[in-house]
Amino acid sequence: MPHEYLSDEQIVRYGRFPDELSAADLEQCFRLTPDALALARSKRTPPTRLGWAVQWGTVRMLGVFQPDHPTRVPERAVAFVADQLDLDPGCLPEYRARAQTAYEHAWQIRDTFGYREFAAGEEDLRAYLAARVWASEEGPRALFDRALLHLLEHQILLPDLSVLSRLVRQVRREENARLHTHLAARIPAPVHADLVGLLRVHEGARFSELELLRTEPDRVSSPGLIQALDRTSRIAGIGAGRVEVADVPQAKLEALARYGMRAKAPALADLTPDRKAATLLATVRHLETASVDDALDVLDVLITSKLLNRAQRKGNEDRLRALPGLKSAAKKMAAAVDVLIHTPQATAGLHSSHGLAP
Repeated sequence: MPHEYLSDEQIVRYGRFPDELSAADLEQCFRLTPDALALARSKRTPPTRLGWAVQWGTVRMLGVFQPDHPTRVPERAVAFVADQLDLDPGCLPEYRARAQTAYEHAWQIRDTFGYREFAAGEEDLRAYLAARVWASEEGPRALFDRALLHLLEHQILLPDLSVLSRLVRQVRREENARLHTHLAARIPAPVHADLVGLLRVHEGARFSELELLRTEPDRVSSPGLIQALDRTSRIAGIGAGRVEVADVPQAKLEALARYGMRAKAPALADLTPDRKAATLLATVRHLETASVDDALDVLDVLITSKLLNRAQRKGNEDRLRALPGLKSAAKKMAAAVDVLIHTPQATAGLHSSHGLAP
């Protein structure tokens, strides 16, 4: 089914009223504007006045008319509109006495207030969705909701559910394919060959080169640091970082890299050529930064746990060896201070008797 990716809630609420209307819903969609109020009051009978106004609010809220069932509107909305027209809401069922009237009212509302058929606004919607797909990593459900809001805001009448859901999926697929082709065309032939070569499992090896490069260092030691630096060098040597991608949204590169980091090599090998090249490019570019961070982490732990701790231990040992000498010196200093404190001061008379100035 074309809308199999939609949630049950999205399917149920498409072109239908919710179970409960809020006060905000009523004010936004069913509060009659001066023009709408004038047109509603111009109708001949109370049922046609109320029916016209209810259809006007319906298309504003749902994006579709209900000419076949113009009275299938929540009672709260009918009462809200009837109060503005000073009418009895109970007269609405009479609106169906002449079926053609509801269709005529729908045409008048469409032409007067600028509503367009879906075919007239389809290209605008496609361009809007293509821009969203290019700039963000939204899933099909989120894109469907954005498409629905776009149609409502631009007064484009909703098509059948299957038509809109198929269009959203088609635009998303085409735009992602365009992105993959755009990136693949930027990759020089030698770099492209090296990227594809990462998926091969060499003779005698258990894993592909890509899986080995994706593996983070797990040894905090001098050999482990050398291994981490060698990994960084091998990744940088591929040259993915030199490919120009400034015009590609970062969100798209990150999404490709996430997939490339978790997918198995056989799954990546089965992708279309352009998507495979774009995914590997984004993955290796990500690894260029990640591998440097990993090597720095190893170096940081190595310095902290090996060098600094060793220096701290050496300093503690030196202080312990110096403690006996410090203890002896401290005793001598304490004795000297004690003598100084307890020696009585010379008096003024004593200074005079010896001919000393006070």
